Amino acid sequence: MSIANDLVLDEKLDQLDPLRHFRNDDELVPVQPPSIHNQEIRLSFTAPHLPDPLVVRLTVDASPGCGGIAWPAGEVLASYISRRGPFEGKMVLELGSGTGLVGLAAGLLGANVWITDQAFVLCLWIAFITTGEIICKHHRPLLDIMLRNVALNHLVDRVCVKELNWGDALPHDMPNFDLILAADCVYFEPAFPLLVKTLVDLTSRHHPEILFCYKKRRKADKRFFNLLKKEFVWSDVTDDPNREVYSRESISLLKLVRKR
Repeated sequence: MSIANDLVLDEKLDQLDPLRHFRNDDELVPVQPPSIHNQEIRLSFTAPHLPDPLVVRLTVDASPGCGGIAWPAGEVLASYISRRGPFEGKMVLELGSGTGLVGLAAGLLGANVWITDQAFVLCLWIAFITTGEIICKHHRPLLDIMLRNVALNHLVDRVCVKELNWGDALPHDMPNFDLILAADCVYFEPAFPLLVKTLVDLTSRHHPEILFCYKKRRKADKRFFNLLKKEFVWSDVTDDPNREVYSRESISLLKLVRKR
């Protein structure tokens, strides 16, 4: 295949899977052991108001990419809201849910929850050297994983799975939320302005509380916060007794407030 054809193929692969180059970057998207395939794990969170630990059961699968596994910032945020709960009668939205961990924890604490993510398309490209033809087969593994995890935790009546692509118009049936949760959403630089736009749209009609947890990985992360500060102010969450521990791992838990 010619160099020109190689470039065309690379461009098409990038459009379908913008994260593919990062999968060789251990710092950004850690390599997952091949054994992580449709496995079930259990994560436990304790809190003074809970008589027993809050247990979230998750199907994890590394094959769709970074969204199909549990990430440290997600565990930090799930732990924090476990201490903050219960959330009976609250409407909660999780952005970039992946496995749905944080939103599922909110559901187990009594909230009505939307867990959302892009319908990540995993493409299997086959390039024929003789013709240059490309065949694409696709499916939606992230949403499937979230649906399975909702059922696994017996939350079908309380947690719904929705596709939400950052930067797109919000769904017409989207309710007003009391709390917006986002964990490990700062990882892909081209998506930074799209995430900020979605946060702006979500806070245009009312004033939900926003908890934002992320792990600092690259200097490029600063660009996200440069974009964010045009529309939001933020402060560290200081009432988490685990803060000192996860801060050593470059994880921050923030509260965002829309500028008015």
